[in-house]
Amino acid sequence: MDMGGGRDLGETRVPVCLRLGRINMSAFVSFQDVSKVYKTGEVEIQALHDVNFDIGKGEFCVIVGASGAGKTTILNILGGMDTLTSGKVFLDGQEVSSFGRRQLTSYRRYDVGFVFQFYNLVQNLTALENVELAAQICREPLDAAMVLEQVGLRERMNNFPAQLSGGEQQRVAIARALAKNPKLLLCDEPTGALDYNTGKAVLKLLQGTCREMGRTVIVITHNQALTAMADRVITVKSGTVADMTMNDNIVDVSEIEW
Repeated sequence: MDMGGGRDLGETRVPVCLRLGRINMSAFVSFQDVSKVYKTGEVEIQALHDVNFDIGKGEFCVIVGASGAGKTTILNILGGMDTLTSGKVFLDGQEVSSFGRRQLTSYRRYDVGFVFQFYNLVQNLTALENVELAAQICREPLDAAMVLEQVGLRERMNNFPAQLSGGEQQRVAIARALAKNPKLLLCDEPTGALDYNTGKAVLKLLQGTCREMGRTVIVITHNQALTAMADRVITVKSGTVADMTMNDNIVDVSEIEW
């Protein structure tokens, strides 16, 4: 059924207006009328307004938009690193937007794994120790050595970050996030500091994590080409969701060019 303004035949457009004001408890992630206003003195800056979307469990979702569109603010709110001004946010049936400071600390510790553009590894710890450090603060962590082996770093786990390439450091960062055994993996421009081929290898790893481990993975990016590898694509423009599509013809990372 044509909902108007659809893109390609391989994509099913989900009209944002149909979800306004509704709480979809069957969705794994749900944003409901979310707004965020930053105040500096008497100046107010609206970073988000009327943001509505749902993401299913085990999906690989790409949130795409230009710099300043609001996608990182969405990630920060979902990750419990920022609070919203109005609206509601749910993860796995929990209303994250109602959490207090202590609850948010536990939420970030146990439920969410983070992968950033610039790795954020502890330089005087080995790859294994970096992953073990994250695993120590979790309820049911995965074995650090096993996860490093899964991301292809079996022979490098005793190396320090300075002895690793950029791609290897990002793999350590992904392993660190996965070792927490989180419900959700949030990736903010995870290939932004990597060269083309290394970036593809990291994206392949993230896609494989989603498919093989059933992990819900959300990637924030400005790179439109990456939308071809996603189950769900959310386009953010001027602080709100401009479009959301389900991709019926998912492309392997190796076939994507940018």
